[in-house]
Amino acid sequence: MSGRVGFIGLGIMGSRMAANLRRAGFELTVFNRTRSTAEEWGLEHGARVASSPAEVGAECDAVITMLVDGDQVEGVLVGTGSVEVPGPPVRESAREGLLCIDMSTIAPSHTRAIAEGLDERGARLVDAPVTGSAPRAEEGTLTIMAGGAPEDYERARPVLAAMGELLVHVGPLGQGQMVKLINNAVAAVNAATVAQALLVGRRTGVDLDALERVMAAGSGGSAMLQLKAPAMRSHDYTTLFKLEHMLKDVRLCLEEGQAAGVPFPFAALAREILTAGRGRGLGDLDFAALIEVLEADSGVRL
Repeated sequence: MSGRVGFIGLGIMGSRMAANLRRAGFELTVFNRTRSTAEEWGLEHGARVASSPAEVGAECDAVITMLVDGDQVEGVLVGTGSVEVPGPPVRESAREGLLCIDMSTIAPSHTRAIAEGLDERGARLVDAPVTGSAPRAEEGTLTIMAGGAPEDYERARPVLAAMGELLVHVGPLGQGQMVKLINNAVAAVNAATVAQALLVGRRTGVDLDALERVMAAGSGGSAMLQLKAPAMRSHDYTTLFKLEHMLKDVRLCLEEGQAAGVPFPFAALAREILTAGRGRGLGDLDFAALIEVLEADSGVRL
């Protein structure tokens, strides 16, 4: 893809993903709700800072959004302005043929509704959520699951390749989001299971170093064991992926499953654990902090 790329949302993930676009040689125009964040990032990476989403849409051939939820994405792309994202929306001045690439994690139904609004104005949408937390975002080795028309995906692919190692076109619009939600629900269940295993090991006097080594080499191994067990044991909840955001993703997955008539009881249990974590004020911490809920329930401290 030639031309200038817009990037809206310079949070934990977005700032790292946008940096990889600059390293790959893309010219960027960026916007962030907190302007000082955008200005600092733009100065460091050599990007132009826009004063509104509309300004991004007016001068770019493609616009990437990496935001918290569907309401923010809608407000930026097809809304009439909002409290969350100040300023006029992209639609007011977006050029014909604008390609929007939403890399946030939102409900598939919300994605399709946003796409309808964009289509009315001659713009296209690809949903391309990612998996792999902040370190992989920084390395440019994310896994990206994209939904959308094949021709739109092909337009987006060079941009996505600058941020991800594995790119998978998973199907029509909205299916990228559905795959991501299922993946994150499984990750949340897995993390909760790892936490419970560590607590059982602690209570029964098992050497937790030995337990980790054996599980990692056997059928109990998983990415969550590798990534979250050390954080849980040290109670280091430096945020790689917020507990609040994991709760949102699991909730959305359950809602989609319910609408389809398919239960996901283990994900429902993970949702309750994460909900309790948010109730304990842990929402802004990494979701490894769910161990705090399970420690309290079991009366065991790692």
